[in-house]
Amino acid sequence: MSTILVVDDDDSVRSFTARALMIDGHQVEQADDGDVALEMIIAKNGVYDLVLSDIRMPAMDGIEMAKTAVKDYPDLKILLMTGFAEQRERAADLSKIIIDVVPKPFTLADIRTAVKTALNS
Repeated sequence: MSTILVVDDDDSVRSFTARALMIDGHQVEQADDGDVALEMIIAKNGVYDLVLSDIRMPAMDGIEMAKTAVKDYPDLKILLMTGFAEQRERAADLSKIIIDVVPKPFTLADIRTAVKTALNS
């Protein structure tokens, strides 16, 4: 299956999401902030099939991480998630570098479907 990097500063959301994706057979790595995720992307030369990232995080938000990552890895698939309407609006101008924004809270079925769609895009 695919290798997915899940990025969220909320441990429970990150763990829930990672478990959901592992059920589908994906290899999942986790990061607790955008800056950590960016380091992981660089260290692995952008080989992730998908980066699934929260937008709002303390050190580096998902939007900044996405913008920075695609400079060196333009084919990297990025799917963002947020529970804040204003964050979703901030991501609207990123349509050329992200696949979509998944609204939180989401169900197991919601996130699995969103990831499947993103991977097939």
